Amino acid sequence: MPNPTVVGFSGNFTRPSKTRGFVEQVVRDIARQHGLSASSYDVEDLGPSLGGAKWARDLDGQARTILDAIVNADVLVVGSPTYKGSYTGLFKHFFDLFDPVSLKGKPVVLLATGGGERHALIVEHQLRPLFGFFEAFALPTAVYATDKDFSDGVLRSEPILKRVAQAVDEVGYALSHRSAAQRLAAE
Repeated sequence: MPNPTVVGFSGNFTRPSKTRGFVEQVVRDIARQHGLSASSYDVEDLGPSLGGAKWARDLDGQARTILDAIVNADVLVVGSPTYKGSYTGLFKHFFDLFDPVSLKGKPVVLLATGGGERHALIVEHQLRPLFGFFEAFALPTAVYATDKDFSDGVLRSEPILKRVAQAVDEVGYALSHRSAAQRLAAE
C-alpha cells in the first residue's frame, strides 16, 4: 500500500504568497505528525489551461496531475486569500471541474487569509459549504489568519498556531476513523 498523502492547495495566484506559505506550513505539520507524504500546489501551478477548461478533460497534463493528486490524497488542506468576502474565482473554477463524488469522505482542513477580521467567516460561510457539496469531511477546526498574524510571511500568532495544532490533531482522529471504516467495509 502506498504511503498515505496530504496534499495542500491554495487559491492564490501571486508569489510569494502568505496563503500558500500558510497551507504549506499546515501540510508539513500534518505530514510530520502523522507520517504522511506531502505536496502543495496553488492556482499558479495549474497553468494556462485552467481558464479555458469547462471540464476536467480540458485541463492540460500538469493541471490534471494536480487534480488527480487532490482526488487521491488521504488528507486535503485547502486555503484561499479572501477577495470581496470569498475565495478566489480561479480557486472555485478549479473545484467546479471536480466530479461531485470525487472528494466524498476525504478529511479536509480549511484555511483562509485576509487583511482583517471582517473576513473571518469565509471558512464557515464559503469554504465549508463548498466542501460540504462534495460530501468531504471538513474538519471541525478551520483557521483564518490576518496580515497581523504573519511576520516576514511566516505565521507567528500564538492563538492561530494553537488553532493550527488543534486542526492537525483532528487529522489524526479523522485518519484513524477512516481507516477503521475502510477495514469494516472490506470485511
